[in-house]
Amino acid sequence: MKPPLRTIGTMPTSPFLPAPVMSPVAEGSATHCPYCALQCGMHVAGGAVTPREDVPANAGGLCQKGWTAAELLTSPERLTTPLLRGRPATWDEALDFTAARIRAVQEEHGRDAVAVFGGGGLTNEAAYQLGKFARVALRTSRIDYNGRFCMSSAAAAAGRAFGMDRGLPFPITDIGRADAVLLAGGNVAETMPPFVRHLTRIRDRGGRLVVVDPRVTPTAALADLHLQVTPGADLALALGLLHLAVAEGHADLGYLAARTTGFEAVRDSVAAWWPERVERVTGVPAARMREAVRILGGAERAMILTGRGAEQHAKGTDTVTAFVNLALTLGLPGREGSGYGCLTGQGNGQGGREHGQKADQLPGCRRIDDPAARAHVASVWGVDPGDLPGPGRSAYELLDALGTPGGPKALLVFGSNPVVSAPRAGHVAGRLGALDLLVVADVVLSETAAMADVVLSVTQWAEEAGTMTNLEGRVLLRRRAADPPPGVRGDLAVLHGIAARLGHGHRFPADPRTVFDELRRASEGGIADYSGITYERIAAETGVFWPCPRSTEDGGPHPGTPRPFLDRFATPDGRARLVPVEHRPAAEEPDEEFPLHLTSGRTLAHYQSGAQTRRVPALNAASPAPYVELHPELAERLGVEDGETVRVRGRRGAVECAARVSRAIRPDTLFMPFHWEGVNRLTNPALDPVSRMPEFKVCAAMVERLDAPAGARGKGDR
Repeated sequence: MKPPLRTIGTMPTSPFLPAPVMSPVAEGSATHCPYCALQCGMHVAGGAVTPREDVPANAGGLCQKGWTAAELLTSPERLTTPLLRGRPATWDEALDFTAARIRAVQEEHGRDAVAVFGGGGLTNEAAYQLGKFARVALRTSRIDYNGRFCMSSAAAAAGRAFGMDRGLPFPITDIGRADAVLLAGGNVAETMPPFVRHLTRIRDRGGRLVVVDPRVTPTAALADLHLQVTPGADLALALGLLHLAVAEGHADLGYLAARTTGFEAVRDSVAAWWPERVERVTGVPAARMREAVRILGGAERAMILTGRGAEQHAKGTDTVTAFVNLALTLGLPGREGSGYGCLTGQGNGQGGREHGQKADQLPGCRRIDDPAARAHVASVWGVDPGDLPGPGRSAYELLDALGTPGGPKALLVFGSNPVVSAPRAGHVAGRLGALDLLVVADVVLSETAAMADVVLSVTQWAEEAGTMTNLEGRVLLRRRAADPPPGVRGDLAVLHGIAARLGHGHRFPADPRTVFDELRRASEGGIADYSGITYERIAAETGVFWPCPRSTEDGGPHPGTPRPFLDRFATPDGRARLVPVEHRPAAEEPDEEFPLHLTSGRTLAHYQSGAQTRRVPALNAASPAPYVELHPELAERLGVEDGETVRVRGRRGAVECAARVSRAIRPDTLFMPFHWEGVNRLTNPALDPVSRMPEFKVCAAMVERLDAPAGARGKGDR
């Protein structure tokens, strides 16, 4: 087994990679971007991309990642053959080895000794098939995916409030119709730039934007009002805003009585969160909180949106719940042009969690411990419900158990790079190194793939057909726009190949349309019902919103559901539920040794772990290496110059990178982007008790010059 790579700011390379093969491109092919959950429409032709006008999410716009996406297709670092223990191998050799080792591990240690880790960038078909593969071919409960690190807290909060987890329960174009928007913990100007056009429409109509963020991000710079909250204090801020909404008469009592339950308990629970108390906890001036509430409460149409900054905490579910409570108190959800929504991050973060990659979920957002759900899905799969495993471990808990007594001894990874993206990443790399078998399916030799016994070279976005579900719940058709290089196979073909060697090949077709038709049947009757969606409808309608049952009550085709909460919520009684929550400190607070807050996020040029974007020359040139952002006051106390290499230290390790001195950050806070190995060696794996989301967004840290004497470490940042 190869040791984990440790060099910050570089990418693993292999002397065994063959020369790149140019992929011929089908002229004028219409498809979708490989990156974020906007799933911007684009045409691929002649090795270049141009934006589509017919996809409302981007309507003719692309960001620099989208404009350069075609360069991924001919990257010289593209994997074009399987690797077996570091050497090129045939597909038969790689798949025979994989299946034989899976059998041996399960015979010795039991079915749960083999685990599966998926990704939020897989197509709906691949995500569905991966969940089925784990439960039918492997019969293991040990499956989860990197979407647990993305939107799980918002999903949990939306589920308990509305009975349904759909990022935006309204079309994205509704945002531009609002008179006021509060965006908590989202930096869309860098993470999904075409989204900004929907915010500028608000401004063009005289509306107002409020942004909650510890940094003066490009998005915060667009805002009419910026609430620069202390990292980890978003929940207290939401409680304070709700206190003010009630105290200043903005609660919509008629809406609350007609469409919700639980308001009285929530009203009583926020009584103690008066503005001056909240200011002491959050650092946000009371006057700014009052202004924010007046902006929202005085608007005819208003929206509250949350992003990762509010969610990636050990109390993320409660934080999002507090913002949902605020939205419900103001009477926003279920009204056209108003509402609450969550900004899904990964390309198929929405669809990827609906159809079986989550440890506790079956297709259609069904619970795996629900007997009726098990019976329905088992009937589609042609297996006995009793043969389906029960709930497994969440993503970090799964990774943390690898190679331990009673934990998995083998892991199959599809579309994820946990060596970079997981919290406490150095520990996770160690756990991967303790496995008897690590198999990684990827398009490049990522940091995780570089550790693998078997690397399976798979197709990427424009080389495969399938569906994706974007942040507004619109199911889109990703058409194949390029021929994959020889020696590359799709995820569905890979799963078929392994399953066939395990005696289940007939259950795992490699054709995406066939898989989608089965997904439709498996999801039928579930919360995320895709049964009425077909490839033909998606193509004709530029996407179809779920839930979309097979037919309406009168037998006609169902039109899809752009706004599912207009008449009732997806709860048994049709009412939304307000749930009291209480603020609590971050799982790890600054102290004398580690006196600063450390938070993380994305940059404009890169996406996720950077495995794709760091291989695009223009993007890599724009942002070539990791850095730590610190305030000028802190830099002056430490004697740190802009661009100087410094050491950032936390309780789980240390990293070295360049200092970037900026007034965009609070004096008590450090910021690092997470697109390289680095910051996630320091992040805290403390988990939300409901969503099992790790606390990515805040941990205790210190920064020091490399030549600082040991006795001076940390003293300059007091």
